[in-house]
Amino acid sequence: MAKDTVAEIKERLSIQDIVSPYVKLHRAGRSLVGLCPFHKEKTGSFHVSLERGTWHCFGCGEGGDGFSFIEKIEGVDFKGALKLLAEKAGVVIEYDANSRERSSRTDRLREVMNRASEWYAKRLSSSPAEAYAKKRKLVDETIHNWRLGHAPDEWRALLEALTAEGFTVEELLAAGLIKEADGKRGTYYDRFRNRLVFPIRDVAGRVVAFTGRALADDDMAKYLNSPETDLYHKSDILFGMDAAKDAIRTRGFAMLVEGQMDLLHAHQAGFRNTIALSGTALTERHIALLKRYSENLMLVLDADPAGFKATARSAELALRHGLRVKAARLPSGKDPADLISEDSKEFSARIVAAKPIVEFFLAELSDSERDPHRLLRLAENIVLPLIAAISSPMEREHFMQSAARTLGLSPEAVREALSRLPKQQGIAVTAEASATLSAVKKTARKMREEQLLAVIHAYPETPLASRVKLEYARITEAEPPLTDTLKEPVLFRTEQTFGEEPREDAADELLNAFEEAVIREAYQEAVQDLRRAEAAGNAVSVASAQATCAKLSARLASLAR
Repeated sequence: MAKDTVAEIKERLSIQDIVSPYVKLHRAGRSLVGLCPFHKEKTGSFHVSLERGTWHCFGCGEGGDGFSFIEKIEGVDFKGALKLLAEKAGVVIEYDANSRERSSRTDRLREVMNRASEWYAKRLSSSPAEAYAKKRKLVDETIHNWRLGHAPDEWRALLEALTAEGFTVEELLAAGLIKEADGKRGTYYDRFRNRLVFPIRDVAGRVVAFTGRALADDDMAKYLNSPETDLYHKSDILFGMDAAKDAIRTRGFAMLVEGQMDLLHAHQAGFRNTIALSGTALTERHIALLKRYSENLMLVLDADPAGFKATARSAELALRHGLRVKAARLPSGKDPADLISEDSKEFSARIVAAKPIVEFFLAELSDSERDPHRLLRLAENIVLPLIAAISSPMEREHFMQSAARTLGLSPEAVREALSRLPKQQGIAVTAEASATLSAVKKTARKMREEQLLAVIHAYPETPLASRVKLEYARITEAEPPLTDTLKEPVLFRTEQTFGEEPREDAADELLNAFEEAVIREAYQEAVQDLRRAEAAGNAVSVASAQATCAKLSARLASLAR
């Protein structure tokens, strides 16, 4: 694909064309402003620059160009965003021969998966699968919206139907829809038979796999999932994310349950921010996907020993990657689907009463274990790793104190036990922490200089920019550097501060602050030179440094007047 394709899309589509279908924008100075679609807010902090083709939110810190906006809002990668924007702009994406072949193969796999989903759905009416779904108290709207289907109790029904439509055996194998019989080379049969079928979609809503729930009580696995394919990587996919992503943004958290039936009941009861695992544990790639929409996660997993282990494992991984984690307590032996279908109000009350994950496990362990020694060992194995995984020192200290109170220990004892835990490697620094560290390291001079360069960049060829350039040269005895590395938040903040048509002297206060910072920095260096000269006993250098200090001190005094 030629790089010119991206440039052509940017020529045909302005940033406003890309963003406005998702965000209601209004003019505010040099920017367009609206409510951020990526976090909940009442006052617009989402800014769009038509001149630069960029966007930035001062509330959540997200920003970028039109492609990054589509990646985030639609939950797709760059290729997905490119395809969506190319279609919108009427641009044809040109691929080389290898890319065309891969694209064609992928398109055929998507086509066969979509067709299989339709085929299963058409066979649901009056089937054993429909009877089972209604027995589990799923309503018609839920069954229709999630496109549930029926895999008939036949060996080759799907295989024969789709090959008759022109799909090849190789394509059906590659999609995971059929299997080769053991010991019978060249003999194939349907993977899903006599099952209620749940289509699994990616974040863009495309069918990539299926889960089948057995309808007979025999030796069949209760739930059967599609194998890994070119379209389906189970460590990347969270069931229901395509339907839940907007609600996750709006409500500010994702609710994770264990299976498809739990999710369907949750959505049916109004919890549309619910997502589910599909036959795998929570992975780092799942968490990366979650963080596109919220950094808050609520775990609502089964209330049994296996469910508690899964909750602890998922929580620790999520905490280590910067998520804030809560858990809701369910009645013993109940899963979310059971509780919602029996008493949705009680389920709602338990969600409202959810606790931060450390406090959740402290309460669970204290209620279930009466032996003080065993309680301490369980807390050491389950609770302390969760505390250690928390990246915020203040939050970590808070939960250390909570653990000490619950376990009847001193905070020092908990702290010492934490220090003895095996060190975890490779914990990523959160974007927020990284930004804070960078800001602390940045000197006053650098901050003011960055602001002045942003003025020159944002208001080129204006009397204001000319004045800033002249004053910068006078103060530093050097021309302002030409830079394209200014960060978008700085540029947007500058445009907010100075407005659409600023006066020539609008930056004078900033220039004065910059001059003071430059002189103070030079004064500190001169003092260091003086100390070195005095230590060396060099009278000439001492006199020179003293003169420089006096000169700079006088300049500072004149600025203060």
